[in-house]
Amino acid sequence: MRIILAPMEGLVDAPIRETLTRVGGIDRCVTEFIRVTHGMLPPRIFYKYAPELYNQAVTEAGTPVAVQLLGSDPEMMGRHGAKAAELGAGQVDINFGCPAKTVNKHKGGCVLMREPELMYEIAAAVRRAVPAEIPVTAKMRLGYDDRSMGVACGQALEAAGAAEIVIHARSKVDGYKPPAYWEEIARVREAVNAHVIANGEIWSVEDYWRCRRVSGCDDVMIGRGLIARPDLARRIKASQAGEAEREMTWAEVVPLIAEYAEALQARLEDRYVTGRIKQWLNYLRQGFVEAEQLWPQARKLKQVDAMLGCLAGTAGEEQAA
Repeated sequence: MRIILAPMEGLVDAPIRETLTRVGGIDRCVTEFIRVTHGMLPPRIFYKYAPELYNQAVTEAGTPVAVQLLGSDPEMMGRHGAKAAELGAGQVDINFGCPAKTVNKHKGGCVLMREPELMYEIAAAVRRAVPAEIPVTAKMRLGYDDRSMGVACGQALEAAGAAEIVIHARSKVDGYKPPAYWEEIARVREAVNAHVIANGEIWSVEDYWRCRRVSGCDDVMIGRGLIARPDLARRIKASQAGEAEREMTWAEVVPLIAEYAEALQARLEDRYVTGRIKQWLNYLRQGFVEAEQLWPQARKLKQVDAMLGCLAGTAGEEQAA
């Protein structure tokens, strides 16, 4: 009954993986995708997206991190899968789910679900190139134009040797609009022997149990829900044990954001750090009324110190109350 942190491009980077896995409850993470085209990428690119490779492919909290690749050239994907394994990856994941227009335009991500045969070739090439003891996994949606391709694509990935298939319960056209079609995940799960993991629209402990019931999956991957509620995985774990854990307060969240900012400042210019903090704060608006109240002011700030001072002020107000 694992909980996996989803790879959200442009947000779930190494610093936020470190922050969230320290909170607890997360069993595995997946990196943002490494874009594979025609040339062989140098090791520094792998380390940029997965600095955990310096630490036996785990976060400081000990949570395993899979390296995710995105591309459409089977040979090059295989070569990059082999390189990821050589650098220490304990799992190589393939992205067939990204709905971004730019990515799809260059034949990457979800658009490949129009071609299950090519998905098979890509996954099979990676599987051949990666040592047998290292699992090759994949993430996909239910289809591109509609939700009719889930079974065919899932069977293609299974035939190629994918050990696990994460399914986001929407098509590309559905985007991220509710609802999530968990019942369609169940159709794919029943059609393959590979392990299927459910993903999509899990914002609460109640959503988690509903998703498991409808999809029939034991394991789930959570993205936006964990960004909005950093303690969601921990509370889900408590519920698995039949216990109830109190929700994290805003005063407890603010230090997490400060830690995240500090880690980002070692990697990025301040203007980019502020942008990443705003991205996270925007999601936190869905989990905390304090973030919603702060948003009109925070979105205008450009300096990291000013942003952190603003956040610290709201945490202090909560503690005083």
